[in-house]
Amino acid sequence: MPESPLQRILQDYLAHLTVERGLSPNTLSAYRRDLARYLEHLASRGRTSPAEVTEADVEDFVTVVRTGADGRAPLSASSTARSVVAVRGLHRFWALEGLTGKDAASAVRPPAQPKRLPKAISTADVERLLEAASVGEGPVPLRDRALLELVYSTGARISEAVGLAVDDIDLTAGRGAVRLLGKGDKERIVPVGSYAIEAVEAYLVRSRPVLAAGGRGLPALFLNTRGARLSRQSAWAVLRAAAERAGLPAAAHISPHTLRHSFATHLLAGGADVRVVQELLGHASVTTTQVYTLVTRDTLREVYATAHPRAIRRSAPSSPPADDVAR
Repeated sequence: MPESPLQRILQDYLAHLTVERGLSPNTLSAYRRDLARYLEHLASRGRTSPAEVTEADVEDFVTVVRTGADGRAPLSASSTARSVVAVRGLHRFWALEGLTGKDAASAVRPPAQPKRLPKAISTADVERLLEAASVGEGPVPLRDRALLELVYSTGARISEAVGLAVDDIDLTAGRGAVRLLGKGDKERIVPVGSYAIEAVEAYLVRSRPVLAAGGRGLPALFLNTRGARLSRQSAWAVLRAAAERAGLPAAAHISPHTLRHSFATHLLAGGADVRVVQELLGHASVTTTQVYTLVTRDTLREVYATAHPRAIRRSAPSSPPADDVAR
């Protein structure tokens, strides 16, 4: 079957992506599949040239791929977003080449991606994790316990924690605090709890001098066994090893961000104001922090359902048999 005019133009666009944009073979393959499906959609609506395509055609295509209305497998929100990007690029190419006077896809947006709720672990699992981090002899377990205690105590990103200098933390009892440098070099001061203060003090006195002996006297707070600054990758390995040692469920999926998520979730569950948590996390917008309130609402709903006497209708106790009543 001979190529249609739209198919020939599509080949020109794919050649443009290959030569001018230098897209990877995998990306080109995905674009080719997405756009082939799009041209089939246009053909089903009787479109034979770019000038005939309307914004409604493009919007309908988004619905079709999401629902599988064309008889093919429906796409997820993320795959649909990729298809929309491919279609928008094709229409932009048509407009630049003068094949159409209007870009019919310019106003079409992909479907909103569902928000993924942060993963948090229970306070009991946090305690098991922290205990497991300090198992063993020598300076490393003390360092590992101090690192994880500090991350959970402050909600620090792992990059912020390993970027700390010794002078960035105040271990004064009752007013301990740490200076964290977040995204966009935005600085914030976050309180440090007594458990983290105790762990960091033990590390500074009994562990860090041993680790620093093999290095160049760096001011970094957390050091590796060569006396250099502990890397993000090494910090990740510290957490993963502690999670496995503690026997936590889904230990392979626990990341440094898990402690940050748990910090926020546990604060909100304990009654902290969302704007206070926003400041502690260093979020530019409270909207980013509010995703954690969804987690705590679920917890509150579960507690309410099990604790309130009239939260759930329960079946009435069965009446005693009539002859028992008579007796």
